[in-house]
Amino acid sequence: MRFEFATASRIIFGPGTLAGIGAPARELGRHALIVTGRNQERASPLLSLLQKAGLATTTFAIAAEPTLDDITRGAARAREASCDVVIGFGGGAVLDSAKGIAALLTNDGPLTDYLEIIGRALPLPQVAAPCIAIPTTAGTGSEVTRNAVLASPAHRVKVSLRSPHLLPRIALVDPALTHDLPPALTASTGLDALTQLIEPYVCARANPMTDAICVDGLRLVARSLRLAWAEPRHAEAREDMALASLFGGLALANAGLGAVHGFAGPIGGMFPAPHGAVCAALLPHVMAANVAALRTRTPGHDALRRYDEIARLLTGKPHATADDGIRWVAELVNTLGIPPLRSHGLTPGDFSAVVEAATKASSMKANPIVLTADELTAILARA
Repeated sequence: MRFEFATASRIIFGPGTLAGIGAPARELGRHALIVTGRNQERASPLLSLLQKAGLATTTFAIAAEPTLDDITRGAARAREASCDVVIGFGGGAVLDSAKGIAALLTNDGPLTDYLEIIGRALPLPQVAAPCIAIPTTAGTGSEVTRNAVLASPAHRVKVSLRSPHLLPRIALVDPALTHDLPPALTASTGLDALTQLIEPYVCARANPMTDAICVDGLRLVARSLRLAWAEPRHAEAREDMALASLFGGLALANAGLGAVHGFAGPIGGMFPAPHGAVCAALLPHVMAANVAALRTRTPGHDALRRYDEIARLLTGKPHATADDGIRWVAELVNTLGIPPLRSHGLTPGDFSAVVEAATKASSMKANPIVLTADELTAILARA
């Protein structure tokens, strides 16, 4: 057995931890580029805390999921303002943007030099500028991952900037920042977190450390996602989901993902579809396809035992099987109102292009079994 485990240099978790951001931020720099979502007012408390700690701040807003141009413009903005630390305050798109900007701030050449699929996939030669990741949603776990997912509209694809240098210096997870998430966003991000606990647990690169994290994370989601969706300001449920999201990020960064994320990248690049909602729509159908393929072609595969264990963790029933787990997930997706993929513009005429792109995705390579083109097409049809 061989594996490695890498994460942010420092993880700070707990309700109210945002209030202590000043001192650790000041240790990393003197002028921070604050990367936010469209509504920069939400970052006002952060800006006030940093200014009280003596840091100068410059803001940069990301209106939607980041494009290559966004990262290039953000790095230029940081250079113009002489920023020496980058702080992402927002959802996964904002955190990925902050990590990408921090990387480009210290590395010369066009961004495409360092991108997979559409670029040269060269390693980043220089350590990224210090980055602090502060999530305000509970889903992506981007605060502890080593990649930034970026859209290239010209290629109609999402690609990753991937390097150990992208791991943030500090991941500050304050569950109180998620209390105002609307139910629809709670649902899609929460199901993204669930996906990122299931896929690493059954994937081809699972290891004992990520297994332990996934098992605990699955318990957290099982008891708290519905509650956080139904009662947005339920503090304990929000804390559970923030922790589950963190665990999902730790797991995917150190094991792998699978067919859900293999599909999600191409779909997100071709259609204006939020990542979490795409993952949620796909999850029960990918689970069902994987279990069916494993039972047919490799009935002794350990992933089947793991799917049974997922079912027991989610349902709380000691004798639950993989089929029970699939039904539990499908019912949850339905209860939380996740729309089908057709609501994002996907039609049967797109299936072949999506399948072709998905088979090349890095996430697909970690799926516990290689799915055929017909099996992948059937997943899309059901989702």
